[in-house]
Amino acid sequence: MIKATVYVTIKQSVLDPQGVAVQGALHSLGFNEVESLRIGKYMEIELDTDNREEAEERLKVMCEKLLANTVVENYRFELEG
Repeated sequence: MIKATVYVTIKQSVLDPQGVAVQGALHSLGFNEVESLRIGKYMEIELDTDNREEAEERLKVMCEKLLANTVVENYRFELEG
């Protein structure tokens, strides 16, 4: 079994309204040192395989078909096991 950690983030060139809202909320709470904030997604996936190459290929397809909107998001993953 291989455990994958997938990180999906909004591309730098894309406006992140949720990040802007959270940054504004932090400022209103007195955390004025926050200069910028971007929101992303974190996923843990367990794959029923021991083949790392196959796991990487399958994860790439999963990310490009469902887990990330590659027009506005970047993704990366790490494998354990």
